[in-house]
Amino acid sequence: MQWALNRMRVLLPWPASRSHVVMMALTVLLPLMLVLALATGPVSVPTSQVLQSLGNVLVGAELSGSGVSSQQDWIVRELRLPRVLLAMLVGAGLAVAGAITQGVFRNPLADPGLIGVSSGAALAAVAVIVLQGSLLSGYAAFFGPFALPVAAFAGGLGVTWLIYRLSTCQGQTQMAMLLLAGVAINVIAGALTGILTYMADDQQLRSMTFWSMGSLAHGKWSEIAVLALCIAVPLLALPRFAALLNALLMGEAVAGHLGFAVQRGKRWLIVAAALMVGAGVAVAGMIGFIGLVVPHLLRLLMGPDHKALLPGCALLGATLLLVADTIARTWLAPADLPVGLVMAVIGGPVFLSLLLQQSRRVLA
Repeated sequence: MQWALNRMRVLLPWPASRSHVVMMALTVLLPLMLVLALATGPVSVPTSQVLQSLGNVLVGAELSGSGVSSQQDWIVRELRLPRVLLAMLVGAGLAVAGAITQGVFRNPLADPGLIGVSSGAALAAVAVIVLQGSLLSGYAAFFGPFALPVAAFAGGLGVTWLIYRLSTCQGQTQMAMLLLAGVAINVIAGALTGILTYMADDQQLRSMTFWSMGSLAHGKWSEIAVLALCIAVPLLALPRFAALLNALLMGEAVAGHLGFAVQRGKRWLIVAAALMVGAGVAVAGMIGFIGLVVPHLLRLLMGPDHKALLPGCALLGATLLLVADTIARTWLAPADLPVGLVMAVIGGPVFLSLLLQQSRRVLA
C-alpha cells in the first residue's frame, strides 16, 4: 500500500505530502464505494439509475411511475440508501472515537471496545430492551424512540468516566491501570448483560442475539437523523482539539506547559467519544475493530498528526464499514449476515498484520 501511495505522489503534477495523497485517495474512494453499495445486492441496479436516484433525493423528487426503472429507484432510495448512510455514520463515528480514545489515553490499544466503553453502552441498551416493559417503563415512555440511544450514550459515558477516574492519579494516566480497569469493566458488563439475557423472553432474546452481533438492517430514517446529530456535531467540533491531541502525544505536563487546558479538553474529548460510540452501538449493535484498526492503519500511512488523522479516520471508517456491510448483504444472499461478524473477519487479520509489522520494525 505504501508503494502505491509513493507511486501516486510521483504521478501527481504538483508536489504533495503523503498525508495529502492519502486524503485525496480516501475522498475519491468513499463516493465510489457509496455508488457500488447502492448498485450491489440481490437485485442489481445500473450505475446510471443509482446516480439518477441520488439526484432525485437531492432535489426532493417524489417516487412515481411504474416499470423496472421505478422499482429500481424505490430499491435504491427506500431499501439501500438508509442502510448505506447508517454504515457511513457508524463507521466514521467508531473510527474517530478510536482515534480520540487512543490520543487521550496515549495508548494505541485504547480502543473503545477494549477499555469497556462499548460494553457499557451495550449493557445500558440491553437493559432498555429487556426492562422497558417493567422497571424502565417510565424511562422508555419519557424518551420514546430516543430511549435506546440515550441509554447507550449514558452507559458509554459512565464507563468512560469510571475508566478515566480509576486510571488517573494526580493528573497522570496510568496505562497499565487503564487496560486492567478496562478488562474488569468488560467482565462486569458482560456478566450483567448475561443476567439480563437470562431474564429476557424469546422475542427479546432473539432481538438481543442479532443486535449483539451487529447489524445495519433495521435502521430507520428517524434513527438515522438522531445518529447523524450525535456523530456530526462532535465531528465538526473535533478539529479545534487536534492541536491538544498532538500535544498530549508528548505528555500531559508538556501539553500544560504549552498553554493547553488539558483536563477540560480531555473531558470534552471523552464526552465526544462516548456520544459517538453510544449512539452507534444503540443503532447498529456491537461492531468491533474499526476503532482499533483504522487509526493504526492511518498512522502508518499518514503519521500521527491529528489534524489529518481525525478527518482521515472519518473517511476510512465510513468506507470500511460500507465495504463490510456490502459483503454482509451479498455474500450469502438472500441471507443477511451480521456486519459485526464480517468486520471481525476483516479486522482480525488486518490487526494481526499490523502487530507483526510493528514487531519486525522493533527487532530490525
